[in-house]
Amino acid sequence: MITLRRRVLATITGAAALLALVPAAAGGHSASEQTDNEGPALAHLRAYVEAFNAGDEASMRAFFRDHLAASALEDMPVGKRLARHPATKRQLKSLAIEKVVGDLPFHGSLLVKAGNGMLFLLAGAVEKASPNKLLSLSIDVVQDPDSIVVPDPKADEKELLAAVKAFLEERAGADEFSGVVLVARNERVLFHEAYGFADRESRVPNQRDTKFNLGSINKNFTRVAVLQLARQGKLALEKPIKDYLPDYPNAEAAAKVRIRHLLGMTSGIGDFFGERYDATPKEKIQTLRDYLPLFADKPLEFEPGTSNRYSNGGYIVLGLIVEKVTGVDYYTYVRENIFKPCGMADTDSYARAEDIPNLAKGYTLEMGKGRVLNFATLPGRGSSAGGGYSTAGDLLKYVLALKDGQVHLPDVANGIGIAGGAPGINSVVEWFPASGFIVIVLSNFDPPTAGDVARQIISWLPR
Repeated sequence: MITLRRRVLATITGAAALLALVPAAAGGHSASEQTDNEGPALAHLRAYVEAFNAGDEASMRAFFRDHLAASALEDMPVGKRLARHPATKRQLKSLAIEKVVGDLPFHGSLLVKAGNGMLFLLAGAVEKASPNKLLSLSIDVVQDPDSIVVPDPKADEKELLAAVKAFLEERAGADEFSGVVLVARNERVLFHEAYGFADRESRVPNQRDTKFNLGSINKNFTRVAVLQLARQGKLALEKPIKDYLPDYPNAEAAAKVRIRHLLGMTSGIGDFFGERYDATPKEKIQTLRDYLPLFADKPLEFEPGTSNRYSNGGYIVLGLIVEKVTGVDYYTYVRENIFKPCGMADTDSYARAEDIPNLAKGYTLEMGKGRVLNFATLPGRGSSAGGGYSTAGDLLKYVLALKDGQVHLPDVANGIGIAGGAPGINSVVEWFPASGFIVIVLSNFDPPTAGDVARQIISWLPR
């Protein structure tokens, strides 16, 4: 079993993309340039690729047995890893090494191309004592192979925090970052600071408890809500839309698209952003139903279950299903059943016209104008697809609630990597259960402001 993490930059302006990476350090070399002095991590990674491509259980069993450290096997025995491996194999099919990206004494990384056509960063950390076996393996989606952060783990927390502090002061001083950064190790907060302005015109500074627009991080709350209701027997993931929304505007979609398709973005339902959204007075978009005319009558983009494409519209439909089966509006449901149980008192979807205290205004760069307010691009109220607000402290509470099982997601054993972005909006939450590190970055500047900061911090996390 390898830790497979897909970090998605989910926008609330329609242009969804896999999370871009920041410029890579020099020194990478091609796959054919394997050298005698490569570090132990790279040798293990090459062995993983060979075993993965062999395609048989015996090869993977031998890899796990011979290359993983005792502590890693204690956390997850060979049998459990073998049971989970087929799902990764089905998704990726095969792996081809494109080039070496990083080769440090106790950490290595390879750019690999999967048989499904996608590029990934395969990374591993090894023991510092002989025989230097693998402590961890991870694989992250890569959009731009020329822009990869090479891991440079710091020796300890003190060195990490010194690097983070200096980096953020430089970014904020250059007006390249505005927002809040929180780094924790499980429940212990290591770093929590605010930079820049919540209101540039009035010179109101961001505070550690300032509320920021999350973009599509709200989709994670929607997933929790739907799965809560499924576990309670109030809805079934295999049922189609029409069973819950018989008046859905597209009869074909209503009959064919099942809830599991909506959750996994394999529905074929598209986006609500585009010409219709642009032409609609934003103050008229106040409820989930107000979003339907923006997309629901459009033909399916593909047969449900046959492909995968980012779908803001699909998450509007999920929110409407939550409303239908609970009898309350979506905003009330997540507030009462997710936010309050987690102690997230500063998290909600506020109407654009509301005067909310300690709320960060979003600023987007416009050619010739500099940073201007993003107010005109915002809907009247966010939705089950994105656009709610929260604080770094509340998001830490959410991660800890996931960790402790207070709220349930079935696929968080390997942590979470979620993000959102739009003009004047960028948010990232990363949790690594093996090390306990949690990195939360909220910004009221354009993407990839928060993403750049988060990736730099993650590259420095002590192994």
